[in-house]
Amino acid sequence: MLASPEPSAVTPIDEAAVFRKATLRLIPFLFLLYVVNLIDRNNIGIAKLQMVDDERYAILDKAAFAFGAGVFYVGYLLFEVPANLILMRVGARAWIARILVSWGLVSAAMMFVQGPWSFAALRALLGVAEAGFFPGIIYYLNEWFPSRIRARAVAQFMLGGAVASFIGNPLSGWILDSMDQVGGLHGWQWIFLLEGIPAIALGFVTLWVLTDKPEHAKWLRPEERTWLTNLIRVDRVTRAAGGKHSLADAFLDPRVWLLIAVYFTVAMGDNSFAFYIPSFLKSQFPDWSASRLGLLAAAPSAAAMACMVLVGRHSDRTGERRWHVACSALLAAFGWALASLAASGNLNDYVDGRWVFVAAAVVTLVGMKSMLPTFWTLPPMFLSGPAAAGGIALINSVANLGGMFGPNAVGWIESTTGSYTYGYLVLAAALLCGGLLVLRIKPPDQSREHAITAS
Repeated sequence: MLASPEPSAVTPIDEAAVFRKATLRLIPFLFLLYVVNLIDRNNIGIAKLQMVDDERYAILDKAAFAFGAGVFYVGYLLFEVPANLILMRVGARAWIARILVSWGLVSAAMMFVQGPWSFAALRALLGVAEAGFFPGIIYYLNEWFPSRIRARAVAQFMLGGAVASFIGNPLSGWILDSMDQVGGLHGWQWIFLLEGIPAIALGFVTLWVLTDKPEHAKWLRPEERTWLTNLIRVDRVTRAAGGKHSLADAFLDPRVWLLIAVYFTVAMGDNSFAFYIPSFLKSQFPDWSASRLGLLAAAPSAAAMACMVLVGRHSDRTGERRWHVACSALLAAFGWALASLAASGNLNDYVDGRWVFVAAAVVTLVGMKSMLPTFWTLPPMFLSGPAAAGGIALINSVANLGGMFGPNAVGWIESTTGSYTYGYLVLAAALLCGGLLVLRIKPPDQSREHAITAS
């Protein structure tokens, strides 16, 4: 029989203090890891300004870049579910440390790219090395925060995605301009080397900082460990009532595949934005330097940081999930459509279309980033145990093929038409579909949706 989630009846427990300790111990560090993760994954966007666009240094054409940017997700897909199941067995602390060290080594090795084949091979290997990191963190947060406050915990962690763009693009732009030819290396080589090293170092720090489960947390008092362990256990049972538990259940549940379809659309948009935002802005401000474009690319991230936290908190406060995801997706769709209108030049008779485009980029990124924290509260509503670990990894891996499809589609459209305008419309249509599809996902008991998410 499960212990009560309220041992505070015997030993007074300050619930807010316990969650504050857990938050301060775990979230800032996980946030930092996610920042480094996305800087290493997306720094090719700035590197492209030399590797593809600069005739003096170009070693790739646009098609090879688009393919290499997306092929990352092939290795990611193949190893994501096994990686998350291994994490369940060996613990998050050791497995996440391994992931960090391996992806840091591969990311730094990108400095040795010689052409299309080596670029694609290392990008695919980066996907293999990184597989399991993001879904592993989402699963790990399920072990520490009950469902009623999980959206804000996920939002605080996922702020790293917006911060990565906020600091990563300006940092990479500065390295590209300032380190070019230092030590005989090109600026793009210095980007990969300098931004790969922190992941390796943080891999070893992870072994000291992270704790696998509340019952192992020596930084909590014994009664706090007992209280939090029981609370998470009861929360898991409450959510799992009538839900799916085995790995096979996750693969066969149509709701999982519907979530995959929803996440595929945001992966298309978010990864296209990350890989191409320097090029998108370059098309509007062709005379600007890489450093200046990197700073401008940070503006949408600043707005996204604030909004994704607000959306996550509001979702937790109301207990509503699907409409928060849907409205964010529809906002992103509007942003992409506005970007297409601004890029077409049809607004130039009335306003400076370049700055309308920047505003559209802000709206787009706010919508896409605000989708994510609340989206990841949906799978645990009907999955638990191996089904949750495998299901979260399955959603992230298969849906992230959108991260391969989106950049390739945008790159092909730009090569064919000479403009990104129609590519923006494709991404707008994708996010519109995602916003409508998420409303098809029904919680296990609709009459008690709030109760389930707030248990």
